[in-house]
Amino acid sequence: MREIITLECTVCKNRNYTQTKNKKIHPDRMETSKFCRTCRKHTPHKEIK
Repeated sequence: MREIITLECTVCKNRNYTQTKNKKIHPDRMETSKFCRTCRKHTPHKEIK
C-alpha cells in the first residue's frame, strides 16, 4: 500500500526529495520542512504526483 511520492519546494518549485507514504493512513497531501539546496535553507516542501 506504500506509494512513492515526490516533494517539491514551495519557494523555488524545485523537486528535491522522493519519499514513500501509506495512502490508507495519510490520504491527503503531505507537507514537511526540508532543506532545499537551491534556496540554501529549510523551506516547506509539498507533495506532488
